[in-house]
Amino acid sequence: MSDIETANYVLTPLSGDDRADLLAHLGDAQTVEHMDIEPLSDAAGADAIIAWAMRLAGSGDGVRWAIRDRAGAFVGTMGFNTLVRERGSRGEIAYDVVRPRWRQRVMAEVLPAVLGHGFGTLGLRRIEAMVTPGNAASAALLERHGFVREAVLRDYAFWKGRYWDQWLYARLAP
Repeated sequence: MSDIETANYVLTPLSGDDRADLLAHLGDAQTVEHMDIEPLSDAAGADAIIAWAMRLAGSGDGVRWAIRDRAGAFVGTMGFNTLVRERGSRGEIAYDVVRPRWRQRVMAEVLPAVLGHGFGTLGLRRIEAMVTPGNAASAALLERHGFVREAVLRDYAFWKGRYWDQWLYARLAP
């Protein structure tokens, strides 16, 4: 997968070079509060996520980018956790931002570029996002960018010892 650049950020496929930054980022309990993982406690956890991202990209089933600002500071990750080509043309988008950069409009700039890549380069017809109820900031971000909440998927996923509902958001190609 190719890099994506915006005025203030560069997105590159997640790699081993991102290990320390990913560990620090996803080791933060507040950051992973609404995510399907426990806070990372060691480098093996970061390595597992990087290996998953590299398999995803290698198979063509998705992509996960590291987001860095123009000075090179790690800002978060974003990507398509799934790409469906058989009997459809859709992708599931997901994203996370380091806590010191929350509410600094990182996603306001990066999300449109990734959507453009999805609808343009990847030729997707539909882009979906799953939001854990309670994550109001993520829901508001998606709605500001033309996503519609289509459903509540009750007890859709199991992590952290319990079942979780998910809000299904989607946006269709222009």
